[in-house]
Amino acid sequence: MHQPCVPSIPPVPNYKLSMSIPEWLQAIQTYMKMLQYNHTGTQFFEIRKSRPLSGLMETAREMTRESLPIKCLEAVILGIYLTNGQPSVERFPISFKTHFSGNYFHHVVLGIYCNGRYGSLGMSRRSDLMDKPLTYRTLSDLIFEFEDSYKKYLHSVKKVKIGLYVPHEPHSFQPIEWKQLVLNVSKMMRTEVRKELEKFARDMRMKILKPSSAHSPMKERSRGKSLSPRRRQASPPRRPFRRDKSPAVVDKKGDLATLNEVGYQLRI
Repeated sequence: MHQPCVPSIPPVPNYKLSMSIPEWLQAIQTYMKMLQYNHTGTQFFEIRKSRPLSGLMETAREMTRESLPIKCLEAVILGIYLTNGQPSVERFPISFKTHFSGNYFHHVVLGIYCNGRYGSLGMSRRSDLMDKPLTYRTLSDLIFEFEDSYKKYLHSVKKVKIGLYVPHEPHSFQPIEWKQLVLNVSKMMRTEVRKELEKFARDMRMKILKPSSAHSPMKERSRGKSLSPRRRQASPPRRPFRRDKSPAVVDKKGDLATLNEVGYQLRI
């Protein structure tokens, strides 16, 4: 009697001292691709972005045990888990909001900074919207590379969100800071975007920035203001809250049917 073919569980990559960091990142990306294509089912992991880092790392361990397919958000969590213990590798989330054919789409990758170069890990149906080699000299070069890749699919990038470095302590109760910097790039010149990104990247490398949810009265910095806490100006008392009225902020209600619970779509 013919037995159904059961997909084998891909082995979790192990770091070896003989590996360079780019080789290790490539091994992680290869493993994530094997998870993506190893399983034919439709079950996915449930991830809540507000969970503390320790809870997300437990979900990542479950990913390695269950060997279920992963999407972009799961790939970010798994990438953080597999790069823990490599202090020379800084990890931070990069989120994109794009517009195509009347609809808005969301995507997230894991930004990587190591030895003065930027790259990324991630998953996508498009090969040029996931991992990027550790070769980009600046954060803006990496972001513009993603933006150019989106143009190939006729997607216009509306917003880019950059989070803070994720600590290497897997038992931390601190949640991931997903959007310390928010840039409405559709309304900015590239020179302005580059200036904001490089200021932010410099402050991150100097470990100046702190989680905005802890003490900052302004989570989103999208108007070209200073990103350093030492230059932050206090808001006057009783100042009415100013909402960002940019059209890019309001998604069509009809798009919600194509989103998972955290707002990340599967088409990209």
